[in-house]
Amino acid sequence: MRDPYSVLGVAKNASEADIKKAFRKLAKKYHPDQNQNDPAAQSRFSEVNQAYEIVGDKDKRGKFDRGEIGADGKPKFQSHGFDGFRDYEDFGSSGGARGFRGQGGGFGGGASGGGGGFDDILNDILGGFGGGRRARASAGAQSGAGASAGRKPQAAKGSNAELTAYVSLEDLVNSGKAQVTLPSGKTVNVTIPAGTVEGEKIRLRGQGHPGEMGGPAGDAMVEIRFRTHKLFEVRGSDLVLDLPLTLYEAVLGAKVRTPTLTGAVNLTIPANTSGDKTMRLKGKGLPTKTGGHGDLLVRLQIQLPPNADSELETLMKAWRDVTPYRARGPEFD
Repeated sequence: MRDPYSVLGVAKNASEADIKKAFRKLAKKYHPDQNQNDPAAQSRFSEVNQAYEIVGDKDKRGKFDRGEIGADGKPKFQSHGFDGFRDYEDFGSSGGARGFRGQGGGFGGGASGGGGGFDDILNDILGGFGGGRRARASAGAQSGAGASAGRKPQAAKGSNAELTAYVSLEDLVNSGKAQVTLPSGKTVNVTIPAGTVEGEKIRLRGQGHPGEMGGPAGDAMVEIRFRTHKLFEVRGSDLVLDLPLTLYEAVLGAKVRTPTLTGAVNLTIPANTSGDKTMRLKGKGLPTKTGGHGDLLVRLQIQLPPNADSELETLMKAWRDVTPYRARGPEFD
C-alpha cells in the first residue's frame, strides 16, 4: 500500500476538511459505475477508499502518524528481531489477537470515531444509493472485501436549475414567448401563459441539471422578468402611458397619434382638456388569465413651449384679466 496522504494528494498536516474534500473528488472520479470498462480506475477507487479509511479517521490517523499501524491499517509488530507487518486472524477462545481482520480489512472495516463520515460522504457523492453500507460494499467489491459484484447504485435525480427570462412587453403581448438558455447550453423558447405577472416561475420538466448514475435530470425553474420599457409602465394587467400635449391641443382639442404595444392609434383629445387627465384605451394592455386584455391608461401632460414667447405672455395676461378662474379647490386655501 502507498502512503495514504500521497494517494489522496494531501500534505501530512492537511486539515480534516481538506482530506474529506480530496476524498470526495477522487471517489467521484474513479467510482466503478462511472468507469465500468476501466480496471485501472476501479483499482484506483479501491486505493482511495483504503487511504481515507486510515487518514479520514482521527484515531487511525494518529496511529498511522505515530507508526503504530501501516498504510493498510494493520498493526506493526516487532517480534524476534523482525520488524514488519503481520496479519493476525481470529485464534478463537484460546487467546491471541482477536478482532484484527486480514487482507486489507484494516481495523473494524471502516472509518469510525473521528472519521465516521465515510458512509455519509459516499452517500452524498453517489446520490445516497442503497444506504452507507451498500455504498461501502460497492467499494469493497473492488478491493476483494467480498461484497456482491452485482450491486448497482441507485440513480439520483439532478437538481433544479434556477433561471431568469427577460421578456419585452411587445413579446409578452404579440408572441407570448421568451428565450432562455438551459444548463445544457441549448437556447429554447419558453411559452408564457396568459396573465403571467412579473416574478412568476414556469417549470420546464427535465430541463435542469443532469442526474447522476443515469438518473433523470432536474427541472428548470424559469422566473419571468419584464424588461423596462421606454414608454409604458406596468400596473397589473394595465399599462400606463404619459402622453405630452401642446397647450393649443389641450385648449382646442386634437387627434394625437398614440403608441400601443400592437401599433399606434389616433386618440381624440377633447377641447379644453386639463393636464394630468387620464384617458382609457380598452383592451390595449397585457393579456389576462381569463383570455382578455387589460387597458392602456393614457395620462395627458400639457407641455409649454420650450422657449419664452412674448405673444403667449401677452395673451395669458389678457386672459387672466378678462377670464380669471380657480385651478385649486378650497382645500388649498
